[in-house]
Amino acid sequence: MHQVIHLLSKVAQRHAPSRMLSFDLVHVFKTMQMMADEKRISRSLMMEQLGLGEGTIKTLVKHLKMYGLVENSNAGMWTTSKGETLYSKLRVSIPREMDIAKCSVARGKFNHAVLLKGMACNIKSGIEQRDAAIKAGAVGATTLLCKNDRLVLPGTGEDLMRNDQKIHVLIMEKLSPEQNDVIIIGSSQSKKVAEMAAKSAALFTIEDHEKH
Repeated sequence: MHQVIHLLSKVAQRHAPSRMLSFDLVHVFKTMQMMADEKRISRSLMMEQLGLGEGTIKTLVKHLKMYGLVENSNAGMWTTSKGETLYSKLRVSIPREMDIAKCSVARGKFNHAVLLKGMACNIKSGIEQRDAAIKAGAVGATTLLCKNDRLVLPGTGEDLMRNDQKIHVLIMEKLSPEQNDVIIIGSSQSKKVAEMAAKSAALFTIEDHEKH
């Protein structure tokens, strides 16, 4: 996983003497995810889904091609075998996600939950994940650990889902967390921002793990 994150981070790095970039690691991940779902994607779809301008999308595509992750033509952009291999490895760590309704652990107008496999031991208080989500534009984020089929707060073991059994059942069914998995929920006034913020916090957690 270290090599995967390292390569994606390089895609999101500025190459002198270019201007400062308006995209980061989460935009690279989301682009790979979109291509896995759609096979071929257009720049206009990227602009819509990523919330980035035409010039920024052009640079992002250039960087992806530079590292051999994609090819493109007038018909759109698609992943190379190298890109497919890289994304399949990422999917092992971040296999599932979902939108969830406002509840005791997700207080935004829009909330998006991402499952992170086997990372519970790398979560301290959840503040780091919240800060990463806020940096990505969220109003907040909640981190939950799967312990004995319960979803608990890091460091406390408190089960905040006990009063939201319907949401708890939905999360368990759709995300299927197992012992020591992590669920990060990004919250925002924007559906798109909630999703990107949750992904950003998940990628931050993986990066932080690789550093140590």
